[in-house]
Amino acid sequence: MIVLICRGPLGTGMEEIYQITSALKFLPFGKHVAVLTDARFSGVSTGACIGHVGPEALAGGPIGRVRDGDLIEIEIDRLNLTGRVDFVGTPERRLTPEQGAAELARRTPTSTLEPDPLMPADSRLWATLQHASGGTWGGCVYDVERIEHLLALGLAAERRQAGDHDLPKV
Repeated sequence: MIVLICRGPLGTGMEEIYQITSALKFLPFGKHVAVLTDARFSGVSTGACIGHVGPEALAGGPIGRVRDGDLIEIEIDRLNLTGRVDFVGTPERRLTPEQGAAELARRTPTSTLEPDPLMPADSRLWATLQHASGGTWGGCVYDVERIEHLLALGLAAERRQAGDHDLPKV
């Protein structure tokens, strides 16, 4: 399994990772490798490609707590179009899916998670607005009232910090 983190909206602007799934097609073992990511896939990706995992790593999602060597169980029912992705422990200690979820919740992120420093400004802006609205896992809807509320709180905090109590309110 390949787990790609920090590739979602906050990390890269939600890049498309067909280059990974395309490369796997040409490797002798490629059809036995699943891809789990907070990024997105194109319509031509094949195999066990599980994307748009949310909350994404940079928003504190469990995918950002997965470590090398962790056991992840994937169940895909192609007839009923259902599936599951569960962290089920490590080679030293197997866990139930419920225990695995609790373990991931206790863990700290795998490393210092940061957005791609080359992400364009417009992608950063859209990712920030999406995050302020509840994130892609909240339905990909921009909640204008929530964004306005958060901006007003931030501006008020900035005024208090600067000691500028006489500035006009937003």
